Amino acid sequence: MMDGNGNYQAAREAYAAIGVDTEKALKTLKETPISVHCWQIDDVTGFENFDSVLTGGVAVTGSAPGKPKNRDEFLSHLTRALDLIPGATKLALHAIYLDTDGAKVDRDAIEPRHFDFWVDYAKRQGIGLDFNPTYFSHPLSDSGFTLASADAHIRDFWIEHGKRSRKVGAFFGQALGQVCVTNHWVIDGYKDFTVDKLAPRERLAQSFDQIFAEPVDRRHNIDAVESKLFGIGSETYVVGSHEFYTNYVADRKNCILCMDAGHFHPTEAVSAKISSYLAFGHELMLHVSRPVRWDSDHVVALDDETRAIMQEIVNCGGLGRVHIGLDFFDGSLNRIAALAIGARNARKALLAALLSPLDTLRRAENEGDLTLRLALLEECKTMPLGYVWDRFCETEGKPGADWFKRLV
Repeated sequence: MMDGNGNYQAAREAYAAIGVDTEKALKTLKETPISVHCWQIDDVTGFENFDSVLTGGVAVTGSAPGKPKNRDEFLSHLTRALDLIPGATKLALHAIYLDTDGAKVDRDAIEPRHFDFWVDYAKRQGIGLDFNPTYFSHPLSDSGFTLASADAHIRDFWIEHGKRSRKVGAFFGQALGQVCVTNHWVIDGYKDFTVDKLAPRERLAQSFDQIFAEPVDRRHNIDAVESKLFGIGSETYVVGSHEFYTNYVADRKNCILCMDAGHFHPTEAVSAKISSYLAFGHELMLHVSRPVRWDSDHVVALDDETRAIMQEIVNCGGLGRVHIGLDFFDGSLNRIAALAIGARNARKALLAALLSPLDTLRRAENEGDLTLRLALLEECKTMPLGYVWDRFCETEGKPGADWFKRLV
């Protein structure tokens, strides 16, 4: 039996035979950031109140033991998860993961200083940071409306939260020397028949206009807006639909679009949408997730759609214009393992895309040789991806296929 290095050399030769340079693929894989989300670790509890209850259509199912009970335990679990994830990593935070030193700080009063410790943590870990305003689990979101609310007081509160969140994002980007994507997802919508679908959307657009009014250095912060098909409590009508945000981004040009793989109809695929935005020069944020029949945010698997998403990004030459992030929360599994499984699978899918013989495939397609195109695509499915992945983990100083043994 060949040792690990022998396995990699055999894989390298096999890929070279179809025109793929594995060393080049590994270099790109190492340098491409994937943003992993902190909220898988604690079921989106945050640091405002460790006994808080999720509201606003956000729910985490499962009662696996081991959920952290305080900030120190949370950070310990998060660090253990990050230690299992190879490659350039960013950490996505929600606004509820703040440090107030025991003081009561409402969402419309957050400041960069409340997140100083995250910058210190990121520097120690050698990672970047992304940010998310938290427009849910708050008394002023109990109506089911925030930025699109007909109540000006509620709207103003959340507008201020959005403005301050952008400042936190810019603080992260400047302090760490890599851009922070501040992603805005709002819960707003109705459970049942909706008569006036226009007015809430007009209010939402006006609210975002106010949030994005102050220019922010794009080298430090990029704003994204995230759509959804439906949610718990907004099954009939979601104000921030995919069509709404597509038009808002194209018209205002003050933010980018975020597409979450779990926020669409089961017959829709995010992978099929990517090229349509890149064709018009758009920049994108992706939340890679795994829906099961509906927006259930299961842990990312190395499934067909995850591979298709990464393949489409690579095929389009989109690695410089597509920000890859994860978003899932499963309380039925060991939470550290869940984050590691999802992040490692996302990067495996990216590796598979980078190991595809694009030049040969494009040439066959352009020359009308559709037989060769299909034959080569099918043969690629059984190429020795695992050996190249093992090599990547080894060079990154991360565990390979037996990583789960570190959980014991």
